[in-house]
Amino acid sequence: RFSGTFVGNAESTSPAAAPSPPAVAPATLPAVPTIPVVPTIVGVPNTVAEGVLNPNEVKPPASGTRKARVLYDYEAADSTELALLADEMITVYSLPGMDPDWLIGERGNQKGKVPVTYLELLS
Repeated sequence: RFSGTFVGNAESTSPAAAPSPPAVAPATLPAVPTIPVVPTIVGVPNTVAEGVLNPNEVKPPASGTRKARVLYDYEAADSTELALLADEMITVYSLPGMDPDWLIGERGNQKGKVPVTYLELLS
C-alpha cells in the first residue's frame, strides 16, 4: 500500500530550492567571427561592384552597346560621371550589378556614368 504522501531522501532538494546555473550575459559569450562579404562580378572590377566607378577601369561589353541622343544638358556631380550636352550622340552600355537608372556613357576618350532619364536610346 502506498500512502498519499511520498517520503524521499532527506538530502534531496526540490527543484525550486536547487541553485540555478549562473546567468551568462550576452557580452560574455564567445564572439562569432564574421567574414565581410564583398559582392563581386566576374569580369568587372570590384570598384564597380562596390558602387564606385573608375571610368578608366571599365571596358565596354563585346556586344550590347547602343547609341543614345542626349535630351538635356547634364552637369557631372563627380569624376565618375560624364557631363552631357543636349542633342549630342554618345555610346552607352550597362554593366551587371549596376544601378538600372544609370548607364556607362562614352564620348571619344571620355567615359562615365550617365542618367538614363537624360537619354533617348537608339538602335
